[in-house]
Parts: sequence; C-alpha cells; structure tokens
Amino acid sequence: MPLRPLEGYTVGVTADRRWEDQAELLRRRGARVLHGPSIATQYLASDEALRSATASVAGEPPDYLVATTGIGMRAWLEAAQAWGMGEALLSALTPARIVARGPKSAGAVQAAGMTVWQSSPNERLDQLLPLLLAESLEGKRVAVQEAGAEAVDITLALRKRGADVVEVPVYRWRMPDDTGPALRLVDAACDGRVDAVTFTSAPAVQNLFAVAAHHNRDQHLRRAFNSGGLVAACVGAVCAGVARDEGIEAPVEPAIGRLGLMIRALSDRFEDRRRTLVLAGTEVVVQGFAVQIGDRTVEMPPLEQAVFALLANRPGAVVSRPVLLQKLWGSPTADPHLLEATITRLRRRLGPCGAALRPSPGRGYRLDVTAPMAATALPDGA
Repeated sequence: MPLRPLEGYTVGVTADRRWEDQAELLRRRGARVLHGPSIATQYLASDEALRSATASVAGEPPDYLVATTGIGMRAWLEAAQAWGMGEALLSALTPARIVARGPKSAGAVQAAGMTVWQSSPNERLDQLLPLLLAESLEGKRVAVQEAGAEAVDITLALRKRGADVVEVPVYRWRMPDDTGPALRLVDAACDGRVDAVTFTSAPAVQNLFAVAAHHNRDQHLRRAFNSGGLVAACVGAVCAGVARDEGIEAPVEPAIGRLGLMIRALSDRFEDRRRTLVLAGTEVVVQGFAVQIGDRTVEMPPLEQAVFALLANRPGAVVSRPVLLQKLWGSPTADPHLLEATITRLRRRLGPCGAALRPSPGRGYRLDVTAPMAATALPDGA
C-alpha cells in the first residue's frame, strides 16, 4: 500500500474551534498531529454590546450590511433568536444591500434566506471596501459584522464618507488562558520535531509568535519556517498575509479559503519531499520519518531519521563522525558510542536495506545508494 500524502510528517494545529475536525482530516492523510492552540474564540452571545447592537439594527434597519465571516453571521442570528429578536433582525437585514467577504460569508447569508448584493472575489477585507465606497454613503446606515481588528479600517473609512456605522461585535479572538500547549508547539517547531504548522485565522499566527517572543524564541521560530524546512499552512489570503507580516517568507495557501483545500495544498508541498532510492538492491520510498520498503512501512524515531537525512543528503559520500555528532548531539566530541548505537538500530529497522549504511573506518559513515535521488535534498534532521 503506497504511503499516504502526509504519512511520515508531524503537523502542528493552532486552532481551538473545531480543531478535532482538522486533526481528523490530517490523520486521514497519514499525519501525526500535535495540538498547540494559540487562540481562544470567545463568543459574545451574552455580551451586552452585541445585544445592544442587535436591538439597534432591528429597530432601525440598515441600508447596507457587511458580512465579514460565515461563523460570525450564524452566531449573530442564533444569539438574536435566543433573545427573541430573531425575526425582527431578519426583517431588518433582508432589504439591505448585503456585501459578503468571500464564499463562506455569502453562504451564511444565503442560508438565512437573505440575498447577497455583492461579494468580494476573495476573503480579504480590503477587497470589500471599494464595493462600498463606490456607493453614495452620506447619511446611510451601515451595519458591520466585525471580524476582530481587521474590520477597524473599514469602519473608519465608512465614517469618513459620512456613513452611520453600527459595529456588531459577534466574537473576539484572544490568547488562550493556558499557553503551555502553544509553547510546546513552538519548542517542537524550533527543534525540528514538527514538519508543518497550520493556521486557520490571522490572530493564531500573531499569538503563536507572541508566545514565542515571550520566551525569546520568536527569531528561532522564523528561522525554522524560512530555512529549517518547517512549513506554514494558512487557510486563506488574509491569514497568509499576516504570516508574511510576521516574517514567514513562503506560507502555503489555497486559491480559495477552505480548510480541506489548505490541507490539500500542504499535501502538495510535501509531495516534493518524497524520495525514491535503491538501497541494497531494493527500491525504497522515504517520506519524513516513514520509509516504505516493498509492501512494508517502517517509522524512524527522531535520531535515526536525522542520521538517515544527513547521509541521504550526500549519497555515497562519507559524512564524518564529528559532523554527525555535532548535528545530532551538539558537540563533535560527544560520545561516539551514541552514534554507533543509533546506526545499529537504524540498520536493524531497515532490514536488509540497512546494509547500505556503511562505515568508513576512522572517518564516519556513508549511504550506499545505487540509483540517484531526486534533486531536492532532504531537510537536515528531518
């Protein structure tokens, strides 16, 4: 049975809401999952500010509605229903010109029986503003379903054009009460024990770097993303933009902001890392810590995986014992028996293919590869 797309990789998940659904999608593709939520979603259904805004909109219908998130629209309508204002709110919103941010927001509006007037081509809030500013807004009432700090620029721009803006604060994102799991994810990412980290909201990116900065690991985390082989997978353009603002040079993002499409894009990125080589006359497929030998799949523990990656990056060449000791144990003078024991375990794990791990007496070790590997090297210690 061939290796699944993410088999052999560990993926960190920063989401709090519905993170189990995301983890299940990742596991179906073979990934191990490390949950380190860097965000807490706080719904404001009992918050007086939301109730007051709802009463204001229901009592004085808006000319325009800006729907920024699908989950936010659904949560707002559910809260209004619980307060006995559901029908009044729908009656007030239905005649409005509704501008939706992307397909998820549009879908939530349509599911409630309302009509979308215009929708932005992607999920960037700044794509909504030109649609609104093309209208004559002086004295017009505009309800803006907020999406955290991103909506601030829209409300300011609308007020400058003379609009009467009603801000509807459905939920807010904050730092988790317990940042321990997020810190463990940061440590794993910096230490090379995680291959990718997923972000399903912009604040999740910001908060993870804030946790890292609090422990003086933010620069290390950026290096891991940019030169250590760690992949940042973002659910959409807004999230990816914030990732770039935080210093991540090449985040993975799908063309359309969808969780399933993000995981597919991540799978595509890792497909480039799959290697096929011939060891001791047998074709072997290497993918992260997973090695497929014929119809058998074995998993390499971290030290064995790191040794294999260092040797596979220079197939046929001797990698010196001091280099291996420095890379794996942090010192060229570390106990050489640690290396020998790791090589012995790796040979045993690979079965007959382990014979390709050859010693060079007095020098180090080499990987005897009898067919060329693909051009892209394995990440050191991957």
